[in-house]
Amino acid sequence: MNSNGDKRENEKPHPYVGMWVTADGLIRQELLRNGRYDEARGSRISAYTGSYTVKGDHIDYIDDTGFTADGEFREDVLYHGGMIFYRQK
Repeated sequence: MNSNGDKRENEKPHPYVGMWVTADGLIRQELLRNGRYDEARGSRISAYTGSYTVKGDHIDYIDDTGFTADGEFREDVLYHGGMIFYRQK
C-alpha cells in the first residue's frame, strides 16, 4: 500500500493497461494503471472519465457520472459499447 492508501499502485498492472483507439482514431481510451480511465472523442479531451475493473478478459466501467458499461478483450482487441478498439503501439 502506498502513502495514499492505494495498494493498486504497487501491484503489477493487468496486461490491458494502456491506450486503446478505434480504427479511425476518433475515440481514444486510456486504461490507467490505477484503475481509472480517460476517454477522448475527436477533439474533446477527457470526454469521459471514471474507473474500471478487469476480471479475466472482461472489463466493467463506471464513469464519474454513475453511468456503467462493460466490454470484452478478444485477441488483443477491445469490444466495448458497439465499438472496436485496438491497442495503440
